[in-house]
Amino acid sequence: MSASSHASTFAPPIAPDGRPSLIGLDRSELEATLGTLGLPAFRARQVWHWLYHRGVTSFEAMTTLAKPVREQLAERFSIERPAVTRDQASVDGTRKWLIKMNDGQEVEAVHIPETDRGALCVSSQVGCTLTCRFCHTGTQPLVRNLGPDEILSQILTARDALGEWPAPGTNPNNVTSMLTNIVMMGMGEPLYNYDNVAKALRIAMDGDGVAISKRRITLSTSGVVPMMRQCGAELGVNLAVSLHAVTDAIRDELMPINRAYPIRELMQACRDYPGATNARRITFEYVMLKGVNDSLADANALVRLLSGIPAKVNLIPFNPWPGSSFECSSRTQIERFAQVLLAAGYASPVREPRGRDILAACGQLRSDSLRQKKIRAEAAPETAAATS
Repeated sequence: MSASSHASTFAPPIAPDGRPSLIGLDRSELEATLGTLGLPAFRARQVWHWLYHRGVTSFEAMTTLAKPVREQLAERFSIERPAVTRDQASVDGTRKWLIKMNDGQEVEAVHIPETDRGALCVSSQVGCTLTCRFCHTGTQPLVRNLGPDEILSQILTARDALGEWPAPGTNPNNVTSMLTNIVMMGMGEPLYNYDNVAKALRIAMDGDGVAISKRRITLSTSGVVPMMRQCGAELGVNLAVSLHAVTDAIRDELMPINRAYPIRELMQACRDYPGATNARRITFEYVMLKGVNDSLADANALVRLLSGIPAKVNLIPFNPWPGSSFECSSRTQIERFAQVLLAAGYASPVREPRGRDILAACGQLRSDSLRQKKIRAEAAPETAAATS
């Protein structure tokens, strides 16, 4: 299915009855919306500042607006966050939020802290359409795309939880941030929801708001070849490609999308990706599956595939999940694989799994929350019977 087909078939729901949200409107839309109330353009700039620079969640907090204006806005519009139904912290500092949207659908966002920075893993869809065999998230059917407001709300929610909105009168440039990077690597395929993802990221990159540089944003794709050049040309963000195999036969089995966009086309799209340089390399994600894709012959074939592409390879130890038929490669084999890549000049760090104890690691998003939901649903009739 094409990106345009996904956009129409799995479109986000219409805003619920009541006050529409201002979150997710771009500058021109915000100005036009406030203009329907007779408010001048500078009011839109003020509201933008409060929404994305200060992170307020009520119009009352927008103290540069006159009280009658704040009351008028509160009567007509909403800027509330979606509900956080579960907030989990891992022993390694990783934090995961289960976020409920207005229609009851839920997604997860994960903050992964490092010594001098922190990345927020953001979801783009409810469920996933790609059914990659090694990915637990991929076993969840695609329900719908997220709207730009719902994608942005994950970033705003994380900043709320981390306490990272600058207080009035302070210079945010003097504040050490725990959320410095965004990775579109959560639930879903971002390039199958490109318009909404692009709109949200443009707002996140705006220098008068959240102000996260495009150089600190990475979009991960399983290989939606027709959208890759457009993404690079219009957004200029870093690209990560889920590769995971070096032959079409294996990749067809692991990742059905390869049947539409085989490796040859995918690698050419990577060579053509706008802005890719040695300073801004394309990251190739490669999950290490014992006896499937981890031989030294596979490593040498990967070196040949990467020829001519400014690249690095993230080697990902497979995160087991119930029902999976795969095993993780041994540490020794992963290191041997990495040495082949390093000898050819390609950085090949082994990604240390983060947040495994809260099922926040790669490929595990929302698996635990769905399991808990199923347990509660199955227990409900028994509880009712016991109390009747």
